Amino acid sequence: MITAAQMRAARALAGIDQRTLAERAGVSLPTIQRMEASDGQVRGVVDTLVKVIQALEQSGVELIGEEQASPRGGRGVRLKALDG
Repeated sequence: MITAAQMRAARALAGIDQRTLAERAGVSLPTIQRMEASDGQVRGVVDTLVKVIQALEQSGVELIGEEQASPRGGRGVRLKALDG
């Protein structure tokens, strides 16, 4: 779904801190801290993961999974393209 490194990178790219992400996702700050401190893929309650991913996407970043087409392959994050 999302790795801890992707989560930290997405948050940095969006210019938000852990507290802001927690507020936007409707989860606790310790939850965000635990998720970002994990190794590899973030594990947890699916509903919580979905909320965090949605909050990151609403903050203007796009998560790139291994299954998505990417010139160099692998996971990553990028800013969303502006419409218009």
